[in-house]
Amino acid sequence: QVQLVESGGGSVQAGGSLRLSCAASGYGYSSYCMGWFRQAPGKGRDRIASMSIRSGRTWLDDSVKGRFTISQDSAKNTVYLQMSSLEPEDTAMYYCGARLNSGDYCGGPYDYWGQGTQVTVSS
Repeated sequence: QVQLVESGGGSVQAGGSLRLSCAASGYGYSSYCMGWFRQAPGKGRDRIASMSIRSGRTWLDDSVKGRFTISQDSAKNTVYLQMSSLEPEDTAMYYCGARLNSGDYCGGPYDYWGQGTQVTVSS
């Protein structure tokens, strides 16, 4: 069974930085896409970053390009989301997700989720 555990959320002031971690276990990590999603109150869950673990190919939503970076450590089966220049609009619950890699495309529905970690950015 796939298990994902996020950590690293918290409260910061605008302009600050945070790094989120997602530790994965229970499956063939290298065969999966890993994604970061966020959900603000009253809104849907949106993908903001993803990575093909097999190829290293990454994708970032326009709203976070230039500010966020996704990376991973295969030795630790862990994916990271480095967030810089945070804005109040980035306030949301952040979730890590996983899905089987299909042709190196990491969009589409994800099958497994972590419990989420809250990020709050104050102005």
